[in-house]
This record gives sequence, C-alpha cells and structure tokens, in this order.
Amino acid sequence: MLTYQIENDLPVQEFREVLIRSTLGERRPVDAAETLAAMLANATLIVTARENGRLIGVCRALTDFAYCTYVSELAVDAGYQHQGIGKALIQQTKQAAPKARLILLAAPKAREYYAKIGMTRHEYAFYLDE
Repeated sequence: MLTYQIENDLPVQEFREVLIRSTLGERRPVDAAETLAAMLANATLIVTARENGRLIGVCRALTDFAYCTYVSELAVDAGYQHQGIGKALIQQTKQAAPKARLILLAAPKAREYYAKIGMTRHEYAFYLDE
C-alpha cells in the first residue's frame, strides 16, 4: 500500500538510503551524516512516499507557507520511478502550502521531467556556490 505523509522527523539513515536509490545521491553529501541531519532538521516541510512502510520517495522543502516554497530535494527510488510518485510528492507539497509558489532548481537529469508534470520553466535562476 502506497502512502504519502508529512514527516518532518524523517530519520537520517532513511533519507540517505532513498537519496542513493534515487541517484540524487550523486549530487548530495550522502557520506556526511551530520550534514544530512542538518538538512532534515532545518527543512520546514518533508513529504514522504512509503510502500508498506518502506521509504520510496521524499520531497524536502523550505517554505514560509505564504509566498514561496523551495524544493531542495525530490527523490524517488529508481525502482519506483515512472509511476507518478514524484508528481504526487510535488502535489502533496503544494497542498501543504497552497498559497506559496513552489520553486526548484532541476538536477541535470531531471530538467525535462518538471515540464512534463505541469511546472513552468523559468529562464532566470542564479546561485552562489560555497
């Protein structure tokens, strides 16, 4: 049975494992438990997908619940991709903060995915690295 829920107390090890199984672990500090713990502790909204209790997807976001929600990670276990789970996690995140605009930077492999699920591409995005 597939369930979606808000889990702002998601355990670090489960988060790490789903990042690795999703391939997002290639771009996340999966070998730095302290950093992963801080990422979870400082998120304001974590939506999960579980099948029979096993974590298969996560959407980790920072939001003010009024104006903007920034999705930092959308990760779905590679064995469960192409089943609508990522789209459902985005929808659940939007429902949790309905007044806020949902914003994210796409991973290179996922650029085309977000347009397919109804998100609008924006040509202006800027960031500063460390």
